[in-house]
Amino acid sequence: MKTINVLGYSRNNEQFVVKTQNSDVRISRNEKFPELEGPSPFEYILAGFAGCVNAVSQQVAAELGINLKSLQVEITGEASLEERVGFNKIEIVLKPTTDASLSVLQKWLQLVQQKSPVYDNLVNSTPVELILYKEYNYAA
Repeated sequence: MKTINVLGYSRNNEQFVVKTQNSDVRISRNEKFPELEGPSPFEYILAGFAGCVNAVSQQVAAELGINLKSLQVEITGEASLEERVGFNKIEIVLKPTTDASLSVLQKWLQLVQQKSPVYDNLVNSTPVELILYKEYNYAA
């Protein structure tokens, strides 16, 4: 079991910054400050998913002895902003450059799907707790 923690904060409704173990990630879609625009939360979800699929793809290819010369991962999310806010559908297209046969690549794809933790979390129900902590200012 490994615990992964990030901390996000914003001040004065400006850019939202998330501190990760190795970097700061800036998320902003704020009409008030267009110069601070960055990827939306939806785009960050898809980017993280693409990064995970890439890492797992490379690992599985090595395990199967597949020589991946290059790999393109294209993820398209169909997002709804009305009834159920979120993705209605996510499509992943993998475009490997390799000499491996189609049957080997199909096995590779199946293993990538099975071993991807992000895929598992999006496809299966993962419990999420939303906790409120109110900071109180005490007047002395």
